[in-house]
Amino acid sequence: MSFTDRVFGVSGQAMALRSQRLELIAANLANQDTPGYKARDIDFAAAMQAATTGGLRRTHARHLDANGGMNGADQPLLYRVPNQPSLDGNTVDAQREHAEFMDNAIRYQASLTILDSRIKSTQRAIRGE
Repeated sequence: MSFTDRVFGVSGQAMALRSQRLELIAANLANQDTPGYKARDIDFAAAMQAATTGGLRRTHARHLDANGGMNGADQPLLYRVPNQPSLDGNTVDAQREHAEFMDNAIRYQASLTILDSRIKSTQRAIRGE
């Protein structure tokens, strides 16, 4: 476990995953009128589990670090099951996507607040305050 992992915990991984999820939900909202578009998302809990337990291992020095120590990018994108399918095959429910976006944005802000708090306490400890 690295120094940054010990000091900052999982806040960095959580923020990276929340950011990725915000991008997916924004893409869903942008394509709400695109015929045949399938709304996508990630399983945040599974992605966080993969990011914090190490996920894939590097078996050779020249291999890329698939985990990046951050984002669980190897997690598959999932498709949302629509509550009421549309006639054109689009599965985006704008109200649900807006709610998911706001929930995720609030959780991103909470992760940012926790990370900021840890940075400030580390700075105080270094300064001997």
